[in-house]
Formats: sequence, structure tokens, C-alpha cells
Amino acid sequence: MFKIFITIVKIFFWMLGKNSLRRKGLKLEKQGKVQELDSLVLKVVPLWAQYIAKVTGTTVVVNGLEKLPQDRAVVFIANHQGYMDIPAIYGYVPKFISFVSKKEIGSIPLIGDWMRFLHCTLMDRKNARASVKAIHDAADNVKRGYSQVIFPEGTRSRGGLHREFKAGSFKLAFLSQSPIVPLTIEGSYKVFEEKKTVSKGNTITITIHDPIETAGLSRDEQSLLPEKIENIICAQLKPYEDEYRLAHSEK
Repeated sequence: MFKIFITIVKIFFWMLGKNSLRRKGLKLEKQGKVQELDSLVLKVVPLWAQYIAKVTGTTVVVNGLEKLPQDRAVVFIANHQGYMDIPAIYGYVPKFISFVSKKEIGSIPLIGDWMRFLHCTLMDRKNARASVKAIHDAADNVKRGYSQVIFPEGTRSRGGLHREFKAGSFKLAFLSQSPIVPLTIEGSYKVFEEKKTVSKGNTITITIHDPIETAGLSRDEQSLLPEKIENIICAQLKPYEDEYRLAHSEK
């Protein structure tokens, strides 16, 4: 627990050191200078994510960068192993990426402003109507050129077996008619979740799979897509999940 506290303090002071850039972002936002604000975000946020990797002693390896569409926004669908998933994506996948988050996160000092600069959508999970609106707002952001990342498991697997992908998570891609880019994340749970402390010397591997078009799909074709993408993402995890099953069957 002490190591986690120290890590959080280091990250907080790093962000505090970039407070002048946050204030610059607030000024650009007020002036409506969207392109300049986006450029600022693309400069600062990857540095934040890479600092988290550095302070936790984590190496991030990305395979398949050549498959990433360069000229359009996409919806990333990824498995969710641990807290390091988002920093790994933001620090090492070169794309302007936003995400849907619970509204409480947007109230955290320093973080809330940067989430707004990232065009993140804040969702009230207790309000069904607001949740539906949030998905439509996020889809509009994709249409405006801001890629989104979705974790359809809904919660972290923490290195255990992956959880079933929720079909409703794919609605954002269908509404925006944008390509889905599946991501396989392996090893992120080892940084915090595995030993319930900061564990250094780990490697997170992100594999970018071939984009899958969603434009023009029929309802039947849409209904088949979640299982197909789950299979693509999780096939790479099978050896680790087989080891997990074996280890827990022996207990």
C-alpha cells in the first residue's frame, strides 16, 4: 500500500508541474481554439502516460502499429486487465483517444479538466436515460474525429479469466459507423493488481488487430460482431488463461 501511495504522490506532483499547461488549455478552451487545444493534449497526455510507465518501472510493447488507420477515427475495443490499461494505450498508441467514464472521475482535481480537453464523455450509470445520451454523445465525438476506447468486460479481470464482452458496448461503433480496432492487452494486471502493490519490471504487450468495418452492417451482422471480436482479442490470451485454470484447479 505504501508503494501505491508514493506512486500516486509522484504522479500528482508531475501533473501539478504541468499546471501552466492546464491553464493554457483552459484559456484555449474558453477562446474556442479547438485545434490548438487538441495539439496541446496530444503533446501532454502521452507524456503523462509514459511517466506513469516510468515511475512504475513498466515497459510497454505495441505490435501491429501498421494496422492502425491514420486518416479516420476508430473505436478501440480492448480487454481490461488492470489500471495500467489506459496509460499503456494513451502513452504508446499514437491516436487522439477519448473514452466514456463515470461522472465521478470528472470531479477529481487536475484530472477533470484534462478529461474535458480529451472530449471524454461522463456517464451517470445510475440514470439509464443519461447513459443512453452519453453513448450518443461519444458516437458524435467519433464522427468529429476523436477515437474512443471501450472495455466491454465492464470491469478488470485482474489477471484471471476474461469476462464476457457486453454486446451493448459495441453500440457506440454502430452509431458512429466507424471501424472497430480490436486490442489485446496482456500483462497490465501485474503492475498493481497481482500483488496489490506496485510491482516493477513488468512488460505490457498491446497487440493491434486488423480494423473491422461497421458501416452498412445489417442488424444480424451487428449481432454476430461482439462474439467475433471477443474471439479475436482473447485468442492471444488463451495460453495464460489455460495456465490460470490449471493453477486454480490444483488448489
